[in-house]
Amino acid sequence: MKKKEAAGMAVHSVIKIVVIVLVVMVIYRLGSMAFEYGERIFGEPPMADAPGTDIEIMIQNGDDVKVIAQKLEDAGLVRDAGLFVLQEKLAGYKDGLKAGTYTLNTSMTPDEMIQIMAASSEEDQDGEGS
Repeated sequence: MKKKEAAGMAVHSVIKIVVIVLVVMVIYRLGSMAFEYGERIFGEPPMADAPGTDIEIMIQNGDDVKVIAQKLEDAGLVRDAGLFVLQEKLAGYKDGLKAGTYTLNTSMTPDEMIQIMAASSEEDQDGEGS
């Protein structure tokens, strides 16, 4: 009887250790993924090295940031439309992205594109958009 109890306790202890190891592995993986995503939010590199390729993007009145982000992804200017939406929200431009036609470059970061498309007037865009 004592041998069965000891074997049961050993199996129980092994299961607890395995569960703890699995939980630690899951927490580590989720933490790594969150860190990488956070790093991308604030430091997403451009799609290409300079000089890159100029691409014209048209934003129409009524286009929300999700539509604009999808246009940028489809044009090859950003890697992830969903990430761009979050970057735009965190950029803090009160009035959001403005309608117009913009010449953007694949060597621009998402933050640079947001700055250009959120400019309040043609003069603020430094000739990058209209």
